[in-house]
Amino acid sequence: AILEGWAARGIALIQGWGMTETSPAGTMLDASDALRKLGSAGKALMHTAVRIVDDSGQDVPRGMIGELWTRGPHITPGYWNNPEATRKAFTDGWLHTGDAAREDEDGFIFIVDRWKDMYISGGENVYPAEVENVLFQLPQVADAAVIGVPNERWGEVGKAVLVLKPDQALTADEVIRHCLSRLAKFKVPQSVEFVEVLPRNATGKVLKRELRTMYVGAATPAIT
Repeated sequence: AILEGWAARGIALIQGWGMTETSPAGTMLDASDALRKLGSAGKALMHTAVRIVDDSGQDVPRGMIGELWTRGPHITPGYWNNPEATRKAFTDGWLHTGDAAREDEDGFIFIVDRWKDMYISGGENVYPAEVENVLFQLPQVADAAVIGVPNERWGEVGKAVLVLKPDQALTADEVIRHCLSRLAKFKVPQSVEFVEVLPRNATGKVLKRELRTMYVGAATPAIT
């Protein structure tokens, strides 16, 4: 919505992607493509290679979501005094970024979510960021996070954890109905929790591992 708002004013915000391990940039969206490829992280920078792979490390077809891997001379060689973390993070020189991404037909990269936050419900991959974007469309919602929790029938199902704006009211049924009108059924959270605040780290990122610790094992009856 922010990008679209600026685009409507004729101002193109240039996006990119990177992480500490890439020192720090890995992809960049050129200004000439900023409006045409709104929301994209662009293409790999010079001397940088990227690929998108499945759980077995095989490249996925364009348009399919997988984990973004990258390599190049600017990529960290590993983690200081932590050979085990280094071993887990690299395959044949490729850094596992932990980001879920897809590549469009023109070779532009779109970051979808964090790979570890994805959960599988009834054999279908669910990316919480997509569901969270729908939840933020509710005017009563100030903050939102979605996690996967165990479910006997589906393996995992979504749980929405919401913070409401002051003096606002919302029920779990209203949240679920809103999602059902905008998402495939397997993506719809099957339980909703209202809290005062979401746990975040020093940089403001939601600590989903803490949410999973809090709610794993919670009853999650299936929608029928």
